[in-house]
Amino acid sequence: MSRSALLVIDVQDSFLQCPYWDAAALPAFRDRLLALIDGARARGVPVVHVLHEDGDGPFGAASGLVRPMAWLPDGADVTFTKHVHNAFTDTGLQAWLAACGIDRLIVSGIRSEQCCETTTRVGSDLGFAVDYVSEATLTFAMTHPVSGRVYSPQDIIARTELVLAGRFAEIHRVDSVLARLDAEEVCHA
Repeated sequence: MSRSALLVIDVQDSFLQCPYWDAAALPAFRDRLLALIDGARARGVPVVHVLHEDGDGPFGAASGLVRPMAWLPDGADVTFTKHVHNAFTDTGLQAWLAACGIDRLIVSGIRSEQCCETTTRVGSDLGFAVDYVSEATLTFAMTHPVSGRVYSPQDIIARTELVLAGRFAEIHRVDSVLARLDAEEVCHA
């Protein structure tokens, strides 16, 4: 029987101080992430917060911003702080997952193509099954350094889904990952 954990990656106040922060997408992301957290908790799936801390500026420890955004529900089962793009390196996450018998990850958070994608790839390489919940991730427009083309958040998320699907993760929406959890529970009850 597979046992899942929900990773909520880098949903922290640091981003509010970044020049690329765009609050326009926040309401939809917040709605979908809260639905995912509520659904996970209702099904007994542990919720893991992962925060990013490095250097100085808004991600530095001295900033006071390396903390969950105020709208996230209290009561994560455990919180880890990372200093690189994936949630495994030097955090203790892998040992905690093993101790809890967890072999499947549900990935959500900020930035879709950066820390969420990198955690997905590393998690898959470590042997975890991974559900990547695109609509519960958030990213921002980016400008290509050579062509100058601006890629929208939707472009970046679509590319992330493309490169992860079938290789590193199953791509899900909130409703489909919760349905997968329900089917798993029924099959193993």
